[in-house]
Amino acid sequence: MNGIHHVTAIAGSPQENIDFYAGVLGLRLVKRTVNFDDPLTYHLYYGTEIGAPGTILTFFAWPNSFPGRPGNGQVNATALAVPVGSLGWWQERFNGNLVSHDRPLRRFGEEVLPFRDKDGLPLELIAVDDDRPAWKGGGIPEQYAIRGVHCVTANEEGYERTAVLLTETMRFLAVGQEGNRFRYRAAEGRGMIDILCTPDGPRAGGGAGSVHHIAWRVPDDADQLAWRKTLVHAGMNVSPVLDRQYFHSIYYREPGGVLFEAATDQPGFAVDEAPESLGRALKLPPWLEQAREQIAGGLEPIKLP
Repeated sequence: MNGIHHVTAIAGSPQENIDFYAGVLGLRLVKRTVNFDDPLTYHLYYGTEIGAPGTILTFFAWPNSFPGRPGNGQVNATALAVPVGSLGWWQERFNGNLVSHDRPLRRFGEEVLPFRDKDGLPLELIAVDDDRPAWKGGGIPEQYAIRGVHCVTANEEGYERTAVLLTETMRFLAVGQEGNRFRYRAAEGRGMIDILCTPDGPRAGGGAGSVHHIAWRVPDDADQLAWRKTLVHAGMNVSPVLDRQYFHSIYYREPGGVLFEAATDQPGFAVDEAPESLGRALKLPPWLEQAREQIAGGLEPIKLP
C-alpha cells in the first residue's frame, strides 16, 4: 500500500467547514458531492490542485450532530505537511482567525503545531521537507502552503496486534518510538501512522470533530482485489468493493478498532468535471442523478470564501 490516500472526518455546518479548510487553511475544494450512503448530506473533499492522493481531507457534513469523543480506537490527530520555517507564520494566521492552537512541540525530530478546526477536530501542522506542489489559488503564500497529509495518530489500548497487521500484512516499516508512541511508515509512497498506546484511556465516540476513517493508497482495481484476498487471509472482515465514483474502496477494522480503507488512485476527481472547475458544482453519481432536484433542494446552500 502506497501510503495515505485520504482521511475522512465528521463535520457539523458545511459552510463553516468550507470557510475553515478552503479559507483559513487555503486548501482547494476539489469536490462537492453527497454522502452516497446518506445522500441528503454533503460530502466535501479538499486537497491541492487536482486532489492528488495523499493530499485529501474529506468531510461528512452532518449539521447539528453531537460532538465526538476522543479516545481509543480512533484517529485523534491528522498532521499536514508545511515547509520548514513556516510555523511562525501559521501561528500568526491562527491568532488572526481565532483558531484554537497549542504551542509548537518536537516529535521525532520534527516541529509540530497542534490546532483544532471549528468542530474541535484535532489537527497538526508539521514542518518538513516535502516536494509536493501546493495549491496556489487558496490565498496562502506558496512558501507557507500545505503540501498534503503527513501522518495520522491513532490512540489504542495496546499496539501489538495492530503492529502485526501493519508490518506483517500491510508491509509497513516500524521506523521509530518515543515513549508510548510507535511510528510505522508505508514501505512505498508517503504516509505514516503513529500508534499512541493509552491502555487507561476512554473509548472513542463518533460525532462532529472526529475522524471516521483513514484510507490507504492502492494503485488500481487489480491491486485492490489482491489486497482484499491478503487481508481476508489475515483474518480481517473486509467489505466488498464499493464504487465511490472517484476511487474504489474496501473497508476493514484493524485490531484496535480504527476503520481502515484501501482506495484506488484512479479514476480521480476530474472524471466528472474539468480540472479547472473542480469543486464549483454539486456532482452526483449516475445512480443518484434522477433524484438531483430532491437532493439539491434538501441541502444547505454553500459558497466558497
